[in-house]
Amino acid sequence: MKLLIISDTHLPVRAKDLPAPVWAAADAADVVVHAGDWVSVDLLDVLEARTESTGGRLVGVWGNNDGPELRARLPEVARVELDGVRFAVVHETGAAQGRESRCAKAYPDVDVLVFGHSHIPWDTTAPGGLRLLNPGSPTDRRRQPTHTWMTAETAAGVLTTVTLRHL
Repeated sequence: MKLLIISDTHLPVRAKDLPAPVWAAADAADVVVHAGDWVSVDLLDVLEARTESTGGRLVGVWGNNDGPELRARLPEVARVELDGVRFAVVHETGAAQGRESRCAKAYPDVDVLVFGHSHIPWDTTAPGGLRLLNPGSPTDRRRQPTHTWMTAETAAGVLTTVTLRHL
């Protein structure tokens, strides 16, 4: 199963649209995961329509910059099993210091935690095996050298590949 993992798109505030390579990855993905800070409901509508038209799935949560319309349609935390891998998606996880142990306690029943908020890519594994992934932002790099997002693959209950993509 192929996944696109994005967060902090901030459309149309930080960009007018997602970069073309991100749209291409969305079209190729079986599942698109968005960890919040959409800002406009328009992106949610377009991603829902595109994933449905290709037989894919969209998993998303709201972030701190998302207003009432997005919060009415998206959960604060999403939990989903994909190809036997248990995922949780949330926008914020707090400070980087102590993140692995804090998240392992908060999400003991998942294999992978996808989060956003910082715009800083993150890929670590907590003691006990919880994988933490933050794709950064494809539209607002802040102090990072590039805009980023992730692609990943699962097979038979295992997250087999995670690739940080740069633009």
